[in-house]
Amino acid sequence: MYVHDHGSKRVKAGLVVAMVLCLGLAGCKNSNPVDILVHVIVSALNKNLTDNSVADTQTAAPSTSQASANSDSSAVTSEAGAIADSAVSTTSAAAPQEEASAGNTSSTSDNASTNGGATGQTDTITTSSSARTFIHPGLLQSQADFDRIIKQIAAGSEPSVSGWQKLINNRHASLGYTPRPVSIIFRGNDGVHAQNYALLFNDAAAAYALALRWKISGDPAYAIRAIKVLNDWSSTLTEVDGTSDKFLAAGIYGYEMANAAEIMRGYSGWSGDDFARFQTMMLTIFYPMNHDFLVRHNGAKVDHYWANWDLSNLASIMAIGVLTDRVDIYKEAIDYLYNGAGNGALNKTFWKVYDGGLAQVQESGRDQGHTTLDIALVGAICQMAWSQGDDLYGYDNNLVLAGAEYAAKYNLGYDVPYTTYKNSDVTQTAISEADRGTERPIWEMLYNHYVVLKGLDAPNVSAFAAKLRPEGGGGDYGPNSGGYDQLGYGTLLYTLD
Repeated sequence: MYVHDHGSKRVKAGLVVAMVLCLGLAGCKNSNPVDILVHVIVSALNKNLTDNSVADTQTAAPSTSQASANSDSSAVTSEAGAIADSAVSTTSAAAPQEEASAGNTSSTSDNASTNGGATGQTDTITTSSSARTFIHPGLLQSQADFDRIIKQIAAGSEPSVSGWQKLINNRHASLGYTPRPVSIIFRGNDGVHAQNYALLFNDAAAAYALALRWKISGDPAYAIRAIKVLNDWSSTLTEVDGTSDKFLAAGIYGYEMANAAEIMRGYSGWSGDDFARFQTMMLTIFYPMNHDFLVRHNGAKVDHYWANWDLSNLASIMAIGVLTDRVDIYKEAIDYLYNGAGNGALNKTFWKVYDGGLAQVQESGRDQGHTTLDIALVGAICQMAWSQGDDLYGYDNNLVLAGAEYAAKYNLGYDVPYTTYKNSDVTQTAISEADRGTERPIWEMLYNHYVVLKGLDAPNVSAFAAKLRPEGGGGDYGPNSGGYDQLGYGTLLYTLD
């Protein structure tokens, strides 16, 4: 961990306060003086870093719809009280030191299917120096995000409350959820092993939903359950295997599991040893596969794999870099997004820019399920980088927004321009109508960043966000892998005041 010299007075003051607290609470049964000392030190450091970062939060949109309560709704009253209490004084805790289905209800695999990207331009990398210190939590959500969300729920603000209802109504956010870890995950039909990757994508969705419920309500019961999911997998999983689809599993579920763990690293009940074991799992099982795919592309031509293959592995690399405080890993993802050889480089994912704020997506001639998956993955990548002060959203004159507008407009039923796409495998002369209208909980994040925060015009992204508001999470958009390719809950998580 790198430490800045800035704000030394704040840190010294924090040390004095910590010492006093430790002495005063040394005799308390449930208080650990060392934990208090660590908490104050890290809080002081993080406050200093936050003051000197560009990090901000975004996304979500106003809505009036409210989800109905389910069997978990009895928890609303007690949790609402806890949230209101939290809103008065929120603190950040110290840190212990697929391809997706083409559409929402099918479960098809790519298995090295065709495509690649047109040559994209390079860009000067403007990330912070390698001596940076990561902000924690700092992936899809930062502490500032959670502080805002808690205040919105406590105030009964819409559409945040409706978004909260979507979370607590999801079965993955229930205290009764039981994880099902296995030693080897198989994705892709290799003719020998039964595919079992649904176990992992369900448990990743649960770990994230339970982590959110704890972080927002403050109820430790949800923290304990989230930690059980994470610990069960880190103590069991030894390998991710299958056909070439194994790289999709390592990418999508890698970034999703890392996001759950990044939230839970602030829970004092997660032991340092258990957290370290989880980090080791990410570094020794997921990251090597992510890295290998971007370097070798499974032995295929560099333009062979569709954009979502690169993007899923980039999302995992970025998330693992932050989770494990590995600046080199995080920077690997940033560098590739700017200058990578494969279709996950931003100028290859959005390879043809048109007048009117539109950019053709690399998979538009394939089908709309995967086109919207590209938007889902790029959005997650941009948001994670934003939490660390890196603005991929604004790259190349808001290129990501142009791509999102293109995908949203066509999937809302409107015509868009199309240019014939060619790579070493295919020539696609027309945009594909397959899976047109695919719904994914991905638009609130983009809407709130570009429209609410930045004040930009995004009529199609805005319309899709309004159509799906309030957004749900894993399992709310179909039972197969396509419904779990993104973590969701955008209305709750990204609505800005």
